[in-house]
Amino acid sequence: MTLRIIITGGTFDKRYDAIRGQLDFKDTHLPDIIEQVRVGVAIELELNQLVDSLDMQDENRQRVLAACRAAEEKYIVITHGTDTMSETAAVIGNACSALEPALAGKRIILTGAMVPYSVSGSDALFNLGSAIMAAQLVEPGVYIAMNGRCFPWRSVRKNRLLGVFEGDALP
Repeated sequence: MTLRIIITGGTFDKRYDAIRGQLDFKDTHLPDIIEQVRVGVAIELELNQLVDSLDMQDENRQRVLAACRAAEEKYIVITHGTDTMSETAAVIGNACSALEPALAGKRIILTGAMVPYSVSGSDALFNLGSAIMAAQLVEPGVYIAMNGRCFPWRSVRKNRLLGVFEGDALP
């Protein structure tokens, strides 16, 4: 079994630029993360884009969908910014609901981080581990794995006041 991780950026991959005093992108952290956590399944990394999810537009979402269609793997995790993760999940979920043959049988899990991996106290490792595990256990479809829970794409939302995802999680 091989699992593909499609990297799109978001807070997960941001770094603190001490000179400018802000978070930005330099490169993805995923190769270092995969080495650090010693995942027990084969992983293929695909750098799709590095974009803040607040800047993600339809064309960006179509790139993510195209990557899911093109993936040979049936198990896919997408790292994504949390602010518009639900919107990207809906684009992919609607394509799966249309019974597109290129998406048939695939388990697609979106995940992200509220705090960048490069910052102390990040939830990135936990959420990525949860997403990798969820991809191996769920039925084919599209899900969001955050905060130790796995949600079907149609019934999840980000609670910005509490900084968590909520909805109808899988039992």
